[in-house]
Amino acid sequence: MSRSVLFDTETTGLDPLTGDRVIEVACLELLRDLPTGRSFHRFIDPERDIDPEASRVHGLTRADLRGKPRFSEIADELLEFMGDSPLVAHNAPFDFGFLDAELARLRRPALDRARMIDTLAMAKARFPGLPNNLDALCRRFGIDLSERTSHNALLDCRLLAEVYIELTGGRQRGLLLAEDAGDALPAIAYQLAGPRTPVLVQPGPDALARHAAFLARLKEPLWLA
Repeated sequence: MSRSVLFDTETTGLDPLTGDRVIEVACLELLRDLPTGRSFHRFIDPERDIDPEASRVHGLTRADLRGKPRFSEIADELLEFMGDSPLVAHNAPFDFGFLDAELARLRRPALDRARMIDTLAMAKARFPGLPNNLDALCRRFGIDLSERTSHNALLDCRLLAEVYIELTGGRQRGLLLAEDAGDALPAIAYQLAGPRTPVLVQPGPDALARHAAFLARLKEPLWLA
C-alpha cells in the first residue's frame, strides 16, 4: 500500500533564517495518490508579529493566533501523522525549510530531503515557461477555485491534491479497479467534500464482448501488446 502525505504551511514571512515562523500547517493522507479523508490541520501561535505582506496573502493576523498552540505543542502530533511517508508539497523546499527551522528550535532532526516530492518542479517540467503557481495549475486543469479567496493551508492542500492527480497522469475519481478489490482500502474514493463510498467497477460479459469487438477493429492496439 503506497502512502504519502501532502502538506502545506502558512508563515509569518518568507525566510525562516531571519526568524519567520510557521502559523498554520495542514496535511492530507494519500493512498496511491488519492486522498483517504484523513487530515491534520492546526493554527499555531508564532510568538512574534506577522509581516503585513504575508497577512495580505493568507489573511491571518497576530490577533487571530493568540491562544493557539505553539509549534512545540503540535510537533509530535504532526510528525506522527507524517510518519515516514513521502511528503508532497508545492514549492516543497520552502515548506521543508520552515518545518526544519521549527524542528531545529526543538533540537529535533530535519525532515529527510529524500522524502520530498515537489509538485512545482513537476509542473515546471511538464509546462516549461508557463505560470505554475497553484492558481494557474487549477485553472489549467479546470479545478474549481471559487472558495480560494485567500491562502488557507487546508484548502490549498485539497486543491493541490487535485493538481497532483493531474500531474501524475490523472485518475478516475471515486473508482476502485478490480485488481485492487482485495486490498483493504475502504476510503480510497476521491473526496474533497467528505467521505464517499468507493465503487468497484467489474464489466459484465456483454461489456467485455463489446470491448473485444472494438479492439478487433484497431490496428495493433496497445491493450493487447
